[in-house]
Amino acid sequence: MGIAPHLRIAMKICLTSAILLATPLLHAAETVRPSLILIKGASGSAEYGPRFDSQLQAWQKAGSRAGADVLTFSAPEAKAAPGDTDRGRLEKLIADLPKEGPAPVWLVMIGHGTWDGKEARFNLQGPDLSSTDLAGWLKPIQRPLIIINTSSSSAPFIPVLAGPNRTIITATRSGSEKNYARFGDLLAASLDDAAADYDQDGQTSLLEWFLRANSRTTEFYLAEGRIQTEHALIDDNGDGKGTPAAWFRGLRATTKSKDNTPLDGTRSHQRFLVPDLVSENMSMAQIAERDQWEAAIHALREKKTTMPEDEYYHQLEINFRKLAALLKQE
Repeated sequence: MGIAPHLRIAMKICLTSAILLATPLLHAAETVRPSLILIKGASGSAEYGPRFDSQLQAWQKAGSRAGADVLTFSAPEAKAAPGDTDRGRLEKLIADLPKEGPAPVWLVMIGHGTWDGKEARFNLQGPDLSSTDLAGWLKPIQRPLIIINTSSSSAPFIPVLAGPNRTIITATRSGSEKNYARFGDLLAASLDDAAADYDQDGQTSLLEWFLRANSRTTEFYLAEGRIQTEHALIDDNGDGKGTPAAWFRGLRATTKSKDNTPLDGTRSHQRFLVPDLVSENMSMAQIAERDQWEAAIHALREKKTTMPEDEYYHQLEINFRKLAALLKQE
């Protein structure tokens, strides 16, 4: 449900032209680094260790390309010292994060998960991490949050963690999808996959990574002749429900929910870990303002069929001009 490909490409042309006229501004722009927290849980058995390591390395590589502050938390397979638990060390790592600012926090959970019918948990060595635990630890953080839980039984994390300015991705659509989730392997593989740039604008969004990984997950089960036991969800509108990839046509969610609430996709298509030339030369405040104008264009697009054609294109032009003017400020 993001901006249409031709609109996004047109906006990039406008913004690139503006960059050429605003070099002094951009050199002086404040640069704020996003945080990328990578949590590798307990392997459980020897066969999963290499898979989790491979995912971790792919995310580390992406974080390095993005110039992010990469913080890696890896659950030790050996027994921890008395009183020292993975859960406690992870709580401290999150507590030490800067609490405010425009730079987003990305939190990626790589490992196994469980669900007891009431609450989902992510497996650590010793006491596991529950969705309630994580919600409490993240509450003080007022920065944009992107939380990606690639474990089995991860869906119940969505309603507990969802909220304004948050994007949540889970590998499953319910806690009862408890088999090993291959979505995490394929999401990591999508981070460096040019085919994931569905709108061909030279930059791959979180939404595009999600859709690409889901497509490859479905292909895996079809090729193996198996019943698909995992169905990823994305929530970026804060309603805590999540939208499956099957509801998207291209980059736009088209299937309406039963209660007709807004679907997800707009915010996640504005989230980029690895920036392109335009975003790389913008401050976080400028990116936030750009996102607002893109959201306005999306809202306008949704009203197109109810507006006179001339008025629609007039309003569209106004928004494009404001986007171009964003980088011409003195």
